[in-house]
Amino acid sequence: MSISLLAIVCSLARFVFLEDNRNSCAKCFTAGPDHAWCQQESFSPDGSRPRCDTRYNLQKAGCLDSEIFRPEAEYYLIEDQPLSNKTSNDEDVRQLRPQRIKLRLPPHVPRTITLQYKQVVDYPVDLYYLMDLSKSMTDDKAKLAELGNQLASNMQRITSNFRLGFGSFVDKVAMPYVSTVPEKLKAPCAECAAPYGFRNHMPLTTDTSGFTREVSASQISGNLDAPEGGLDAIMQSVVCQQEINWRSKSRKMLVFTTDASFHYAGDGKLAGIVTPNDGKCHLDGSGMYTESTEQDYPSVSQINQKAQEHHVNIIFAVTANQVHIYEKLAPLIEGSSAGRLDNDSSNIVQLIEQQYQEITSEIELKDNATSHVQMTYHSGCVNDKRKETNICRGLKVGSTVSFDIDIEVKSCPKRSSEYNQTIQVYPVGLNEALLIDLEIICECDCEKPWNVVEHSPKCSGHGTLVCGICACDPFRYGRHCECDAKESDPAKDLLGCYKGNDTRVCSGRGVCLCGVCECQQRKNDPDARIYGKHCECDNFSCFHHDNKICSGPDHGTCECGVCQCNKDWTGPACECRKSVDTCIDPKSGKVCAGHGECICGECKCTQTEDRQYTGKYCEECPTCPTMCEQYKDCVRCTTFGTGPLTKEECALCRNSTFSIEKVTKLEETQEDETLCVFIDDDDCRYQFKYKLLPSDNGEVTIIHALDQKDCPTPIPVFLILLALALLILLLGLLGLLLWKCLTMWKDRREIAKFEKEKLTAKWDTGENPIFKQATSTFKNPTYKH
Repeated sequence: MSISLLAIVCSLARFVFLEDNRNSCAKCFTAGPDHAWCQQESFSPDGSRPRCDTRYNLQKAGCLDSEIFRPEAEYYLIEDQPLSNKTSNDEDVRQLRPQRIKLRLPPHVPRTITLQYKQVVDYPVDLYYLMDLSKSMTDDKAKLAELGNQLASNMQRITSNFRLGFGSFVDKVAMPYVSTVPEKLKAPCAECAAPYGFRNHMPLTTDTSGFTREVSASQISGNLDAPEGGLDAIMQSVVCQQEINWRSKSRKMLVFTTDASFHYAGDGKLAGIVTPNDGKCHLDGSGMYTESTEQDYPSVSQINQKAQEHHVNIIFAVTANQVHIYEKLAPLIEGSSAGRLDNDSSNIVQLIEQQYQEITSEIELKDNATSHVQMTYHSGCVNDKRKETNICRGLKVGSTVSFDIDIEVKSCPKRSSEYNQTIQVYPVGLNEALLIDLEIICECDCEKPWNVVEHSPKCSGHGTLVCGICACDPFRYGRHCECDAKESDPAKDLLGCYKGNDTRVCSGRGVCLCGVCECQQRKNDPDARIYGKHCECDNFSCFHHDNKICSGPDHGTCECGVCQCNKDWTGPACECRKSVDTCIDPKSGKVCAGHGECICGECKCTQTEDRQYTGKYCEECPTCPTMCEQYKDCVRCTTFGTGPLTKEECALCRNSTFSIEKVTKLEETQEDETLCVFIDDDDCRYQFKYKLLPSDNGEVTIIHALDQKDCPTPIPVFLILLALALLILLLGLLGLLLWKCLTMWKDRREIAKFEKEKLTAKWDTGENPIFKQATSTFKNPTYKH
């Protein structure tokens, strides 16, 4: 029988649909921290409720709490010995606490553990001095022989549990690294020993006096090219634990001194050496490296791996012209550092002490967690603010620091063999670690083989019952595997999935499976639910109020697009209270103080042209007319004896329902009082307040009137005019004075200018001797008056 194409499509659609909705227990709870799975078989028979939801929603939908699977984080302390205070030979040193724990974690559920570190007194120190003994290091060897005792003495002051060793290297004995001429192989230079790759002269020992002897007894050798075989020597020094005599619990320091760069993996091809370095120890009985010409140089990553594995701190003490190279190399090797060495190594003791202090005053935590596990470190270090860091500096012997480690499983491993892991959290350079036995919970108990029912009757005998749902056999589909893809009639089945004249299958919100609508739920909204025979109903398309469907679950619920309100609420979104208790004015006891209507638990106040009530209970009316106009004339005549009322009319102002009392001060107006302020004919302001009190005859008006008016001070017109006239006169005199001063200044300026011109003028005062006046005077000598 041919298989219907549409049935296959429907089956595939159902498969994709179920996968998208995490329709399996494991995929459900591993999808997020709040996801839980209901494994109850009778849960949601119509399939409208998703089995993967929050615990609260599942309980609300009718799933028993005992049938809800949501694994929680579990923490077990396996080994928690106290921290050591001082190192002794018969004591297992403990600088980390705790030493071992066990965790059971589901994905996305973080757990915080606290780790303490304390640097103990007299912690063992193993210092292995690895030296380049090529020809250019002759003066360095001599200086090291002189300073050997000082180095041992200074380190023993730091820790009494100190051991010292010595090794040297040159390069591979092959062309083009060293000369292979027979004579050169014996003595590559004057007073030089035969070249070699690496030699362990003195294993680590407490007899530090032998260090000077071994350094003095060692011989300089030589090679051809500039780079040396330093990485070969470092590899053997690190991995040959027994030959070098490294201790298991000690601060391992490898001091590497040279004045040249280094060969690394791949350079061996120049000499036809193509076998990769195997990272194993190859020292003979005399301490010589036997595979120098058989294996290639190690790579930097190999050195880093072995340094991590054996917890060795490498100190590169190199000359100034090589420091920049080794400063770039140091960050690539865990626990290593670089320092500048004098040309004759005279500062080697100070350099080692400085590097040791830097190493021991710092703790850096690392781990070997896989990519599925995220570990975040927080610490306050030494009297500092707590922050995200895995490094603490400035430590001293005896000081204790603590780290909070947040462990979170980000995803499940693909292989079940990786569900159980042992994570090491270790300080760099120390052979101690916190062991975390981590069990990643990626499976549900109901998915275990002994809880699975194959060919279950609840799956029509054509499926496996797993965690409350049916996993159908091939070519079977439906909620209970009731549909056969080989024998179904797609056209007939499809007709049953249309509602009335709707042209959409399952209202456009589901798929038709075996003539039954399988409603498609929202992936990003676990509270949303689509249901109904044709998926025509939902619980999220109702009216909203305050961004809540049906004003929230306390007010009502959404059923098939319509709000079903609780007994105390009404309205299209269940936003209105049925009770008017919240609208009753506590003073008058009336609903909205008799000036409004209670709608949705709030007063809607009455408004007219001359009255506008406000307030929570419509108890306030700023625009309402008062009785001040009615009482003002009576207050004037009885208090001040003024106003339009006659004596007879004024006498009528006092009666049994009307009382006026004079006061020297008006107290603060109370809520039941009204303050009145008026201006009389003399422009004087007078004030009074009144209140209405109930009585047997109706209401009594009590008036308190201020016995003094606030009159404006009379304006002194004469004085103002006099002052104005004096001001005008003064301004006139001031103007004349200014004019006089201006003219005098101008005249003096003209006179000064004239005098200046007069003094500078040049006049000719000489007379012409032949000049005669136009007239002549003659006197008669005989003339007499």
